[in-house]
Parts: sequence; structure tokens; C-alpha cells
Amino acid sequence: MAGKTGTIVAVLAGAAIGAAVGILFAPDEGAKTRKKIKDGVGSKADEIKDKLAELTETVKGKFSGTKHDLESGLDTLVSNVTDKADDIIATLEKKLEALKGGAQQTVKDTSEAK
Repeated sequence: MAGKTGTIVAVLAGAAIGAAVGILFAPDEGAKTRKKIKDGVGSKADEIKDKLAELTETVKGKFSGTKHDLESGLDTLVSNVTDKADDIIATLEKKLEALKGGAQQTVKDTSEAK
């Protein structure tokens, strides 16, 4: 991504420099040449602003999608963990009931043996 940005900036800078050099060597009066340079710089500045805004929106779009994917994945993970926790609690409750039943049976067997 950084390579693309650098390339875009280099191409735009080269185009601006080329236009300025071309205008300087054109057979016009100084005032007209300066006006052309001023207009050329202004239009290139506008192009750079537009490209920067476009690049900014592209980056925002990519990170927005990534953020949504991350949030979705996190929600799924939390849901799965909650489901597993519920399963574990249910299993432990069954084991506890079985142990209680076994303990009661042991107490009953011990009472009968006396």
C-alpha cells in the first residue's frame, strides 16, 4: 500500500514538474507564463487532494470491513464459549446429582449395617 502511494505521488510530482518546465520554455510573455504556472500548480494541487481523498476512502473502506469481520468473529467466539460453558455447567450438575445420590446411598447402607 505504501508503495502505491509513493508511486502515485511520484507520478503526480513528475507531471507537475514536466508541465512547469514545458510552460517555462514556451514562447509566451512572462505574465502569461506565470499565470499558466499558477493555474497548473493549482490544478495539480487539486488533483493531488482528490487522489488523497480517494486513497483515504479506500483505506477507510478496507479497515471498516476488517473491523466488521473482527467484531463478527469475536461475537461468534463469545457465543461458542458461552455455549460450551453452559454444556460444562450442565455436565457438572449431573455429576453433582450423581455424587449426592451415591453419598445418600452410602449413608443409607451404613445405617442399615449398624
